[in-house]
Amino acid sequence: MDEAGGVEHQDRVEPEGSGPIVIGFVNNMPDAALRTTERQFRDLLLSGPFGDRVSIRWFFMPDVPRADIIQPYLRQHYECIDNLWAADVDGLIVTGAEPRTPSLKEEPYWNTLARLIDWAEDNTVSTIWSCLAAHAAVLHIDGINRLSLNEKLSGVFDCQKVADHPLVSGMPGTWRIPHSRYNGLPAKSLEEVGYQILSISEDAGADLFIKQRSSLFIFAQGHPEYDPDALFREYRRDITRFLSGDRADFPSAPRFYFDHETATALEAFRRRALGKRTMDMLVELPVGIAEVMLTHPWREPARGLYANWVGYLAAQKLRYGETAGASLQHLPAAQLSGSLPGDPGHHHHDFARGL
Repeated sequence: MDEAGGVEHQDRVEPEGSGPIVIGFVNNMPDAALRTTERQFRDLLLSGPFGDRVSIRWFFMPDVPRADIIQPYLRQHYECIDNLWAADVDGLIVTGAEPRTPSLKEEPYWNTLARLIDWAEDNTVSTIWSCLAAHAAVLHIDGINRLSLNEKLSGVFDCQKVADHPLVSGMPGTWRIPHSRYNGLPAKSLEEVGYQILSISEDAGADLFIKQRSSLFIFAQGHPEYDPDALFREYRRDITRFLSGDRADFPSAPRFYFDHETATALEAFRRRALGKRTMDMLVELPVGIAEVMLTHPWREPARGLYANWVGYLAAQKLRYGETAGASLQHLPAAQLSGSLPGDPGHHHHDFARGL
């Protein structure tokens, strides 16, 4: 990481004699979360068995609205999306931008994002679409609109593994994953058009799901990449918006996230803030209590998921050569559906030793 906390231009020096696993990362997150998102995903990608071979190329879409203050950072540490169209990447990760219009197709970046979805199918081994990017990809591919929820879905939810797909090989039957969104894609609607649900939550709905096209498309409505404080930072931001008058209602606390002591302290703060709605109240928010008590129960499942995914990219690279992302686009989908670490007789750590 550089001194500013963002990405360095070169993320890894590759071991001699081993080709890098090149992952493109299109970061559409809001300015305030841009560098945090880099760190969260980078840590996951580099922590697995193939971490010493991972090379990340960071891209931005110029039509995603940005403040002037962030522009120099993007120019220094990111490439414009135009550079991606001729790039050879094995895998791709795309994050979502904060929506500004009721319809995703009305967003200023929609045409570029739609082009990216089509490009990813023909030019990547596999692509991960994260949260709002997942909603956009499903809309573009199959015309399924996300549904607005009655209130923000925020919390850490139990998710049950409902398929034995190699992508979730070696992971427990149930894990906990943060979700933070105002919209959702119903599992039934997804299954009706050929998506395979890998994990689902009674409270949060479809968590992780896939569709095998020319590229293996992976969709995550949750945020396995989040660090322990992420939901609390979002909650604090929403409280600030309430105290400043930018939102009408006091936000609900993330569910199944705080321990009893912290939840009690936050409820007491909420009652005081409702009675005295001023920005001065922000200093009374029990930040110290919350930050000390937060845990990270989804860390290991998240590492397992991304280790399996990067292992899949490595397997296809070994199978089809050093330019897997460019050379696989003309192969039938059936030829791309296997070779994931965790196929019968394999766990992702065994697979790592094999390479």
